[in-house]
Amino acid sequence: MPSLVELRRASAGYAGRAVLHDIDLTIRAGERIAVMGRSGAGKSTLLNLLYDRITDRVALIPQAAALVKTLSVYHNVYMGRLDRHATWYNVRNLVWPARDDIAEIERTLGLVGMTEKLFARAGALSGGQQQRTSVARALYNGRSIVIGDEPVSALDRVQATEILGKLCAHSETAILALHDVPLALAHADRVIVLEDGRIVLDAPARSLRAADLVPYYGG
Repeated sequence: MPSLVELRRASAGYAGRAVLHDIDLTIRAGERIAVMGRSGAGKSTLLNLLYDRITDRVALIPQAAALVKTLSVYHNVYMGRLDRHATWYNVRNLVWPARDDIAEIERTLGLVGMTEKLFARAGALSGGQQQRTSVARALYNGRSIVIGDEPVSALDRVQATEILGKLCAHSETAILALHDVPLALAHADRVIVLEDGRIVLDAPARSLRAADLVPYYGG
């Protein structure tokens, strides 16, 4: 598989504080990667570092759903392709959505069980519905790589399983920060664990059991 991005002894942080240290990592096309570790281990920083390297090829699902709460679900999903239309077209869609765009976004919302919320105000949705809207925006974006920071954390196990399945089925490459060990092992083919800003485990998911990951979450 061709390499999509390589990090060599990469470090990163913010506000003058180092978060990641000496990261060596190669991501290849077609991989399904779960990035795991305790809160504060550096997962979000790693995802941001990868995103910065390949921005133009990525559909991003941020940790907070990052929706415009005053706009409809339709408009929030439409934003997934905002950069691919002329300004006049985007402005027109704000007040007079095109029939073809409505139909395509409705189909996309069907993948995440949100069709009936097409024109509901995003701010009126539950946390789980907002998260599914954010996933739909990434699916509508359509780029071959998806990077998601806890994209199903607000969903129950059944819903999360379904949504992760859709994400992986509609993306060539998926890099997802996850906290649910069984979900990660079920949907990823590679697991990367961070601890104190360093990679402490990088292994095929098929070689791991849930018990192998417990030590990185306890204590």
